[in-house]
Amino acid sequence: MKKSEFIKQDIINAVKIYYLAKKEETLIDNTKVNYSGRVYNSDELVNLVDASLEFYLTYGRFSKEFEKRFSEFLNVKYTTLVNSGSSANLVALSSLMSYDLGEERIKEGDSIITVATCFPTTITPILQNKLIPIFVDIDINTLNIDISYLEKAIDKNTSAIFIANTLGNPVNLQYIKEICDRYNLWLIIDECDSLGSKYNDKYINEFCDITTHSFFPAHTITGGYAGAVCTNNSKLNDIIISLTEWGRKYHCINCNDKCKNRFKRKEENLPEHYDCRYIFSNFGYNLRPTDLQASILCAQLDKLENFIKRRKENYNLLYKELKKFSDYFIFQLAEKNSDPSWFSFCITLKDNIKFTRYDLIEYLEKMGIETRLLFCGNITLQPLFKNLVKDIDYKVIGNLKISNYIMNNLFFIGVYSKIEEKQIKYISNCIEFFIKNK
Repeated sequence: MKKSEFIKQDIINAVKIYYLAKKEETLIDNTKVNYSGRVYNSDELVNLVDASLEFYLTYGRFSKEFEKRFSEFLNVKYTTLVNSGSSANLVALSSLMSYDLGEERIKEGDSIITVATCFPTTITPILQNKLIPIFVDIDINTLNIDISYLEKAIDKNTSAIFIANTLGNPVNLQYIKEICDRYNLWLIIDECDSLGSKYNDKYINEFCDITTHSFFPAHTITGGYAGAVCTNNSKLNDIIISLTEWGRKYHCINCNDKCKNRFKRKEENLPEHYDCRYIFSNFGYNLRPTDLQASILCAQLDKLENFIKRRKENYNLLYKELKKFSDYFIFQLAEKNSDPSWFSFCITLKDNIKFTRYDLIEYLEKMGIETRLLFCGNITLQPLFKNLVKDIDYKVIGNLKISNYIMNNLFFIGVYSKIEEKQIKYISNCIEFFIKNK
């Protein structure tokens, strides 16, 4: 063994000892209940140090390993790592506008069906690509798209449906897929909050053209800032990779001088023997993460099934504890035929009760229980829409009554794997005390 390998092993052993020492020094406050957060042990630190010692900062062996294993887990053909879930959404929609798709491509001015209750980075790629979002309402119980509005939203320019599984709850994929097939629409599902969710015993990507994922620390697994785009379509996969690598037509970035075709590609208008690493077929970006991030994700993948299991268990425990307050609250229900990997536990206040959402979340926050709102609420009411013109820049089907209601009455608390049963009891006791004293 080389001397450097002996030194490396000593460093790895020291990292493991460091982690244990640091863990012992960290005081755990069992009453503080975060809504989410990173969950890791020495495995992630070892991988991170291993990658840093290699100093292969760009796409490398850990990136390749993660893409392969992630595809195997989800039973999807292709996974492309990117630097965030937001970039994943940008790449997903932009790939459908590529001229490489010919007549199938989405064209500028086409309309995309989505929901008003969302995270903004599902909508931003639509507007930035000069497409028209058509907003429909959600269902008060599942918090997913209200499918009764779906066909009403389709017009002659509709090209795609682009929606998220709200907080881990899969949408009605059977009906939505039937609509997409009937009207020849692309389907993108934002799975940033729903990694591991299933519909009809299948992972979500089996129903879609493209799915997107986020590995931000709040999500099921984390690499810090990272994301992924998944597809079973080989042509789309080529475009997706191109968009993340500056728009390159040929993916020789990792071949270097070993590529036998490097100077043999022939392209119209380009000189003969042009270096194929500098042939561009799409208007792309540099959206790859570092191999350091991928190294963390590889360690996180080993824990993924347990993370999913714990989220489901915590959701069920919370429901068991809180369902006695059903006179006051509406709780999110799993979509029929689905098995959600829950991101959080939603609580929607009913009408005609004697306290407001602010009253309750202010109290919970004071008691060390983190809360969050359902992102934008009705995004069309957000300041970012003040310079957009309804029926020109965007369209709305119906009155978005439920989106407006949850904007004023819904919040969520956490279910991630670090939350323990005694903390769930604590949440329940706090809510009970609040209600009795209100």
